[in-house]
Amino acid sequence: MKTLKLLSIFALMTTLLTSCYTEVIVEDDYVNNTTPAISVNQLLNAYELWYVDVNETIGYGESPFLQIAFTVSFRNGTLYANNNLVGIGSQGNGFGIPIGGYNAYDMILDIDHDIDGYDSFDVYQVDNNTIELYNPFNDTSYFLNGYQRSNFDYDYVFYDNIQYFMQEYEAWEKTYTSDYGALNEFDNENFLQFLSGGNDNTFRSSQDQYGTNPNNLYWDFTGNYGVGDVNGNMYLKTLTLDYDYFDNELFKLSVINDQKIELLHTDSGTVYEFTGRGYIEYLKEGTALNKSKTSAEKKRKQRKDKKENSRDNTRLQA
Repeated sequence: MKTLKLLSIFALMTTLLTSCYTEVIVEDDYVNNTTPAISVNQLLNAYELWYVDVNETIGYGESPFLQIAFTVSFRNGTLYANNNLVGIGSQGNGFGIPIGGYNAYDMILDIDHDIDGYDSFDVYQVDNNTIELYNPFNDTSYFLNGYQRSNFDYDYVFYDNIQYFMQEYEAWEKTYTSDYGALNEFDNENFLQFLSGGNDNTFRSSQDQYGTNPNNLYWDFTGNYGVGDVNGNMYLKTLTLDYDYFDNELFKLSVINDQKIELLHTDSGTVYEFTGRGYIEYLKEGTALNKSKTSAEKKRKQRKDKKENSRDNTRLQA
């Protein structure tokens, strides 16, 4: 009887333990909400204009078409650029001129430039409106800041790079001299030319007669020039013409329009107006007054030393 009772208790406990077991099945309801990375074409088309910040360039090489451009735009396989300050904001509806074609894939940008030919870049998104174009063939990175045409400050770019505007004409002809101001040596100068060469900006002056074709001018003097800022006034600049063994000629420089500048001679108080002759439109053929010029002849300079690029040259090592 005792044995039977023990067996009954054992059977009851086994039943209770079995009935308490419940199989729990956990369904995997995890949903991956990670947003897929945008394509390189979506990235390049996120902004209408990409401002080329040459001062942030890393590396010791150069990509000529980026070195001379103020902005570039990627539009349906055609590459546009604002290479000139004359007409910036209006030329090509603000995009500038077409300078070549492009193909973008797998975060790689291939460029077929009308003059410089083929080049290729790795594309990196630095932040919401900054991209890095890294050229693995010269180990150099350019940094571009994105803008829409509606919020891009064309005036700031124009006045911040005014020295390049001075170089966009074959010559500047004196077309007005005020009837006030003291007589001075600069009264005899009728033409100016601003060039970019070496480590300094070069200017030339001529005393040839009014109306002389820029191609026929005899340049009497060659020296260096500098353009500086005026505190509190973005639209007013200083211009210094270094006449070497003569004294420097100092001016306040104002831009009247895309073809005319005003120079106030600070020592004499005389005001001069100079009109641009022989507009140079970069990368586009034209007539004698619209002379073509290769990208190697015009180059935006950095205002500080270039930085060494620490990025691994992965595409060349692969």
